[in-house]
Amino acid sequence: MKILDGKLLSKQIIEEIAQEVQEMKASGQRAPHLAAVLVGEDPASQVYVRNKVRSCEKVGFDSTLIRKDSNITEEELLKIVHELNENEAIDGFIVQLPLPKHIDEEKVTLAIDPHKDVDGFHPVNFGRMAQGLPAYLPATPFGILQMLERYDIEVTGKECVVLGRSNIVGTPISILLSRKARPGNATVALCHSRTKDLKSHTLRADIIVVALGIPEFLTADMVKEGVVIIDVGINRVDDPNAKRGYRLTGDVKYDEVAEKASFITPVPGGVGPMTVTSLIKNTLRAAKKEVYG
Repeated sequence: MKILDGKLLSKQIIEEIAQEVQEMKASGQRAPHLAAVLVGEDPASQVYVRNKVRSCEKVGFDSTLIRKDSNITEEELLKIVHELNENEAIDGFIVQLPLPKHIDEEKVTLAIDPHKDVDGFHPVNFGRMAQGLPAYLPATPFGILQMLERYDIEVTGKECVVLGRSNIVGTPISILLSRKARPGNATVALCHSRTKDLKSHTLRADIIVVALGIPEFLTADMVKEGVVIIDVGINRVDDPNAKRGYRLTGDVKYDEVAEKASFITPVPGGVGPMTVTSLIKNTLRAAKKEVYG
């Protein structure tokens, strides 16, 4: 069993990007610029955004953080999005989700210029991805692809099961793994809460991507020997023996599944770091105009 170390891989990719940014600056180009809009005081969102800003600093990007109270109106937020769309000094930006309940997340996502949508959530980028056209890929699926590629895991012709059908992870990774590309060309089953006899699917799988948000859902009796496990979940589970009163766990029962796996991502330290790195990579692509020219 080999651990897919997202922390180490992320560090390597960040160093590669930093080198490229250094070369851009030396040739007289400006540094790529990423902006982030953070609304409210959601603890997880604050951690994610802080990590994104730190990553910008590490690679030599310019970054802008726009903080707003949770009582901001939808109209005010849409005005900020419009200003960022028009700002030529900013290559890409994100509006950190979730947003307060009085704001329509879909309306905000649709308001973002696809050319600057480095989160890869806009339907234009999603549609381009589905058709195999250049696009900003959603950060977590993009991170998974890089992990499979860099660890030289063969995907072509493999049976792959994706657990979870969200627009952020499950659906896009199912498309990406099945398309004619590298990594890709897999036979993919997208499973979810309505799937009958789920175990029959997972037992056939050579590769399983788990993105359900259910702690330790995938157990050893559901997988075959030599399976590749990509665990996207990160859940807080109460643990009176832990220092903070809780521990972090994925959607996979790690200890028992790891014994049967050929490759497996840990939680934390697996897919998570690759998500932030992929956002940085998308921003570099935006600065270089690789997607839209």
